[in-house]
Amino acid sequence: MSLSYSIREGVASLRRAKFASAASTSAMAVALVLIGLFLLLSLEANYVSDWLRQRVGELELFLEDDVSESLAIAMHERARNTPGVAETDYISKAAAQAVFRREFGEGSDLFFDEPFLPASIKLRVSSSYANPDSLNALVDHFESWARVDEVIFNQPLLIKVQKNLSLIRTMGLWLGALVILASVFLVGNTIRLTIYARRLLIRTMKLVGATDTFIRRPFIVEGVLQGLLASILACLALFVLYGFVSSYLPQMDSTGGSGPLFLLIVAVLMMGIFLGWVGSFFAVRRFIKHVALH
Repeated sequence: MSLSYSIREGVASLRRAKFASAASTSAMAVALVLIGLFLLLSLEANYVSDWLRQRVGELELFLEDDVSESLAIAMHERARNTPGVAETDYISKAAAQAVFRREFGEGSDLFFDEPFLPASIKLRVSSSYANPDSLNALVDHFESWARVDEVIFNQPLLIKVQKNLSLIRTMGLWLGALVILASVFLVGNTIRLTIYARRLLIRTMKLVGATDTFIRRPFIVEGVLQGLLASILACLALFVLYGFVSSYLPQMDSTGGSGPLFLLIVAVLMMGIFLGWVGSFFAVRRFIKHVALH
């Protein structure tokens, strides 16, 4: 009975105090948009960092000069099936000469009295292998193959990229913590003001013998409903912003597809309900304890 009363009273409170409800719901929506933007940027940054580490962590296997075309193709298939390898590209001697001509222009003809560029296999590892330790292990593995002349990759650049990404990730975590704290402070103060405006109602309920739990439940229901409404508004705003930015940056759609947006919507909905519950719970508990009965 008390639960159904709390739900009815919480819904009714939204209708009675329209201005206060709109103020707290708007504050939560703004806070959730800020949190959602940070989460969206974090998700996109993870995809970009994985892509960047994969590109920097490319390996190239140079084959010996006397390797036949059929054996080179077989080695390419073997490399493609190696654990940790995401993509491969076989570059034959003829393809290597074509690349050389394109890069060096007309003067490149002086070097083609006889073929001198070896066939090679370019490897791009998966994101979980795009770190110095895993790449060194792969280099040792490929160097042990027969008919492989040399395996190269830009280890100093990868280490530098890893350090920069770690620094950016740390700064992002601190910035995210500040955004969340500011959002919680904004929502808490707004809900506290709306409940303070009803202090006389709380005092009257205590005078007639209502328990603290009975008084608290309608406010918590109201806070959860406000959080749900705020999260829906924030999701709509973030969806519009995502579509607007994606129209100028099509790469955002190709990094993770609809996965980041779906995760963002779920996170914002849960965060909105949580903020509404926590803000109303602690705000009303404070006033219940300190309200004067005389």
